[in-house]
Amino acid sequence: QVQLVESGGGLVQAGGSLRLSCTTSGFNFGAAPMAWFRQAPGQEREGIASISWGSSNIFYSDSVKGRFTISRDNAKNSLFLQLNSLKPEDTAMYYCAKYTSHGFLSHHRASDVEFWGQGTQVIVSS
Repeated sequence: QVQLVESGGGLVQAGGSLRLSCTTSGFNFGAAPMAWFRQAPGQEREGIASISWGSSNIFYSDSVKGRFTISRDNAKNSLFLQLNSLKPEDTAMYYCAKYTSHGFLSHHRASDVEFWGQGTQVIVSS
C-alpha cells in the first residue's frame, strides 16, 4: 500500500520559516522522482519543486526559487521542503508527490504525478 504523509505545516508570520516533511512507504522511494505541489483556495494545483532520485537534478518554480529548498533522505524514505521568507501568497495546502518518470521533473505538471499525499496546510499571516 502506497502512502505519502506530509507534516510540518502551520500558521506563521510573513518572513518566517517552516520545514515540511513527507514520509513514504509502499514504493521504491530511493529510485523515485519526487516533488512538492501546492494549492490555494480557488486555484489550480501548482508544482513548485522537484528532485531526482539522487538529488542531482532539482527544479523550482519561479514563484519559490531562492526561498524554498527541496531535499530528500533516501535512507529514511523521506522528502523535505524548507520554506523561508514566507509571504501571505504562499498560503496553501502543500502536497508531496511522486512523478511517474524522471523526465517530468522540470515540467511541474499535476498530470504527471503517480501518487499524492493528503496535504499539510500552510498559512502565512501578514
